[in-house]
Amino acid sequence: MHYNKMLIILPCVVGLALLFACPSKAQDNLPIGTNLETIEYPYTVEYITLQIQGETLKMAYMDAVPEAPNGEAVLLLHGKNFNGAYWERTANDLTQLGYRVVMPDQIGFGKSSKPNRIQYTFQLLAMNTKKLLDSLGIGNVHVLGHSMGGMLATRFALMYPDQTQSLILENPIGLEDWKTVVPYQTVDDWYQSELVQTYDKIKNYQLTFYYDNKWKAEYDRWVHMLAGWTNDIDYPRIAWNSALLYDMIFTQPVVYEFSNIKAPTLLLIGQRDRTALGKANAPKAVQETLGNYPLLGKKAAAAIPGAQLVEIEGIGHLPHIEAYERFIEPLRQFLTAH
Repeated sequence: MHYNKMLIILPCVVGLALLFACPSKAQDNLPIGTNLETIEYPYTVEYITLQIQGETLKMAYMDAVPEAPNGEAVLLLHGKNFNGAYWERTANDLTQLGYRVVMPDQIGFGKSSKPNRIQYTFQLLAMNTKKLLDSLGIGNVHVLGHSMGGMLATRFALMYPDQTQSLILENPIGLEDWKTVVPYQTVDDWYQSELVQTYDKIKNYQLTFYYDNKWKAEYDRWVHMLAGWTNDIDYPRIAWNSALLYDMIFTQPVVYEFSNIKAPTLLLIGQRDRTALGKANAPKAVQETLGNYPLLGKKAAAAIPGAQLVEIEGIGHLPHIEAYERFIEPLRQFLTAH
């Protein structure tokens, strides 16, 4: 059952089973399970088992199969503060167009395993994703990545150019190399900052940096999927994984390899976005230059051979959530052409 149907059918009562449907500060601070056990995803969740660095881990994914297939598939890769569930509307529309849509939760995210110890790399995540596609018998695929998912999508396209039918980057992070101008934070530093996260801190960050201080009730679900972890008995392990992932993002830029991308590429760039990892730790004069997406989008489009740039005015880091119609139409046109 889809989430929006649940809101219509179910009454708003107190209880873990209804936390997702009836968000509030008190509820959003309740545990939701290490692997989001109490959260219902929009499509059936399945798993593949992976052996990684001495651990047996499960990678969750949704596989939306169209009623009238066009023979093509789209891979949707989530950002750092999200999981595959936020692609629901995108997947609904793409399946209506005949595309098979695969939405994984990367290891460390969403309903996938949270390792006890692991060295994260974008190469590892790309390999895990390739194993998932192989298990589903999917060859060529359109790869769409948002935010951190844009860095992963780029790495996937570089590692598997023959399998990447096209590449779509929606407000990807990593369009600049922060470590050249931002002081380095250790994994322990990131871990300590993650341990003190709260519902209010998470919401205020998203309100400020994603939505330009214009909050809608529909955004609550994405805060809940992070804030609900903060009171979980396993939150230290979740926070440690998050710290390792931040270190991966900060230390493994893909920006220097844009010229090596072979796939037809579309950049969808919300022009209000100013996201930059570690910006607050940089000198004031440097902070003001970081995360300039109007400039970064143009630079990325110039660096990627033949890239097409669509600038979405007045929109921030999450076009497919904040301004869906302005996101889906150029995506649809691009996919149809490639």
